[in-house]
Amino acid sequence: MSSLSVSNSHSKSNEVAVSVQHLGLTYTTAIDRRPTLKARVKSLGRGTKQTRTVHALNDVNLDIAYGQVLGVIGTNGAGKSSLMRVIAGILPPTKGRVEVFGSVSTLLALGVGFNPAMSGRANVHLGGLAAGMSRKEIEYHFDEIAEFAELGDAIDAPMRTYSSGMYARLAFSVAATVQPDILIVDEALSTGDAAFKEKSFNKIKELRSEDRALILVSHAMATLKEICNDVAWLHKGALVQRGNPSVVVDAYQEFLHLGKSAVIDEDL
Repeated sequence: MSSLSVSNSHSKSNEVAVSVQHLGLTYTTAIDRRPTLKARVKSLGRGTKQTRTVHALNDVNLDIAYGQVLGVIGTNGAGKSSLMRVIAGILPPTKGRVEVFGSVSTLLALGVGFNPAMSGRANVHLGGLAAGMSRKEIEYHFDEIAEFAELGDAIDAPMRTYSSGMYARLAFSVAATVQPDILIVDEALSTGDAAFKEKSFNKIKELRSEDRALILVSHAMATLKEICNDVAWLHKGALVQRGNPSVVVDAYQEFLHLGKSAVIDEDL
């Protein structure tokens, strides 16, 4: 039995923002393999299709309180993005329960929810509405969003003409301006030029508050140590370790047999 529960209101005294209890996520995916001629002949008329079962998350327990900035780390395929998508309500859990106490704004992947044929301006409205803002609120914050994104006249150009960095700037600007109770950012802060990265990190620091919970998925270890007050390490869908950022990051890097150079810290 699995469930996802969302409450759109909370008081400042409500300590828990997100409660993840015995969470499991399993899905089936098709395997795209090029069969040999002999295999193709054997399978003629049978319509066989290869699939495999993926256990993306396995019995994950995780409470996130207001005032916390939680960093989530792990190798590719560890289950980080799957966990974020379940918390955001994009994927239903297979097992367990997720309770979310407050409004959620997500920046899970660059351009998700954007329409490439529409202008940046139109997509700000689209993204704002998707995040729960009213049209009046979007208009009120539009100049702030456009200024932060630094797109200039490109704000009125179709988003199919944008670079990945321009996508990232606009997506982050919309997500951060919504002023959500819970902000989830998955990898997007690693995209863009150095100046905008620093600007984004400073914005994250501004958003830190006793009345807000931030969840950051990133491979930038030094940044997580600086911004976060808590780090969770996932491996093969399971929670391996959680606690002090320096302690958990160091244990993770030791696990990967990596050194402590600045290049590794930022580009792992």
